[in-house]
Amino acid sequence: MRKNIIIGNWKMFKTNSEAVEFVKEVESKLNIGDNLTAGIAVPSVMLSDVKKVAKKLIISAQNCFFEAEGAFTGEISIKMLKNIGVDHVVIGHSERRDIFCENDEMINKKNLALLKENLTPILCCGESLETYESGKTKEWVKKQITEAFKNVSKEDAKKVVIAYEPIWAIGTGKVATPEIAQDICKEIRMMIKDLYDESVSDVILIQYGGSVKPENIKEILSQPDIDGALVGGASLQVDSYLGLLK
Repeated sequence: MRKNIIIGNWKMFKTNSEAVEFVKEVESKLNIGDNLTAGIAVPSVMLSDVKKVAKKLIISAQNCFFEAEGAFTGEISIKMLKNIGVDHVVIGHSERRDIFCENDEMINKKNLALLKENLTPILCCGESLETYESGKTKEWVKKQITEAFKNVSKEDAKKVVIAYEPIWAIGTGKVATPEIAQDICKEIRMMIKDLYDESVSDVILIQYGGSVKPENIKEILSQPDIDGALVGGASLQVDSYLGLLK
């Protein structure tokens, strides 16, 4: 049985002191079962401070670079993340792809580099409103998935968490219906089966992201091929975040 995983993606919000207080308060009230993993993906400047106070939550980075070291001003290496105990990293988020021009080849290199160092990639995929309305969602996502898993071994593929996030539903208030989310997440599971086999597709975790809130998360997670959520705005306030985990 696959374990649910809910990760809050804070994007570029909060300060170090606010993040530390958030984690302390959440953990003082946190009561989750064995079938749920919960965490937050925070800006890189907060990682070390937040890791020191987090006892129950996964603390994830929002990005990394695939080279071990070098003249890459502003980038964060996997070695740096490992040194402070970070073991989950979000890669391929639509904002990284669109705003910072990250392509499939770069995301594949990050995926391979993280797996080589035994960190867990949270690999994002998803389509724009234009792609969705033109009926090309599955074709678009298949390319993203196929490229991201290039040269990834069967055993390593099982370690990746996939997050399907339709861009048109991120921060817009629009949400894909549970049926739409399930349809694409099921399709992604079939893509993984085609790339590897059923032993991989049966265990790989697939999240949905896009205007997920405490009010709709239960129905979303009731879908058979959705194993969790990557949550933006609703993860920024303590009560709302805890509401996601109930």
